[in-house]
Amino acid sequence: MKIRILGAHNCESKTTKLTSLLVDDTIVIDTGGLTSSLSFSAQKQIKAILLTHQHYDHIRDVLTIAFNFAMEWATVKVYSTTHVHQALSVLLGNHIYPNFLEWPSKEKPAIDFTTVTPYQTEQIAGYHILPLPVNHSVPTVGYQVTSPEGNTVFYTGDTGPGLANCWERISPQLLITEVSAPNQFQELYQARGHLTPRLLKQELVGFRELKGYLPQVVIVHINPGLEPEIAAEIAEIARDLNHPVTLGHEGMQIKL
Repeated sequence: MKIRILGAHNCESKTTKLTSLLVDDTIVIDTGGLTSSLSFSAQKQIKAILLTHQHYDHIRDVLTIAFNFAMEWATVKVYSTTHVHQALSVLLGNHIYPNFLEWPSKEKPAIDFTTVTPYQTEQIAGYHILPLPVNHSVPTVGYQVTSPEGNTVFYTGDTGPGLANCWERISPQLLITEVSAPNQFQELYQARGHLTPRLLKQELVGFRELKGYLPQVVIVHINPGLEPEIAAEIAEIARDLNHPVTLGHEGMQIKL
């Protein structure tokens, strides 16, 4: 299994892109920095898009890749909860872009949307996909993705603390999660449903107590303006846990 980080941040600039992951060149999880990261030929290889929640920085490039697929009279399969489906329907209904759920034709729309059910494993593009609810400001699911060979990654999406319910159901080799701000902003960001390094440490300690190990840990959804402080605090918890915890970056590739 090969995971490529297309976007690792929560603010966009020339050098930072919004959160998006690519698994084995065929499955995308969240689309913040999707189309600007891939050539047209690479986009055509995508078989499925998984969306964690409805916030714009996670769904934005659904519209741009849908337009690209529409120009080819092709369809991209998009999976998420009913909450995301409703949000996309409203967005597309506002005439910002064509309604890709019905365009260029109802028989062959650019987006083929399928609703997933939390806690229920789905077979998607040859992979086992398990959506699990996490604690965020809007209904959100993380995804455990298991390859045909048995390699497994869990991506939390945006989440605050309280992940024990997820830990009970997964055993990933790789955990990709978020840290949006350093510890000095913990109260503010926890209230918004995000993690800081201190909160992440608590979740990782809970994981190890429950499962007896820690997976490889990579951090995304990083505030670029606060990244040096986040990096220093992540290094500190890595030392405390005696386990590598790595900040993700655009273009980063991880092989399992």
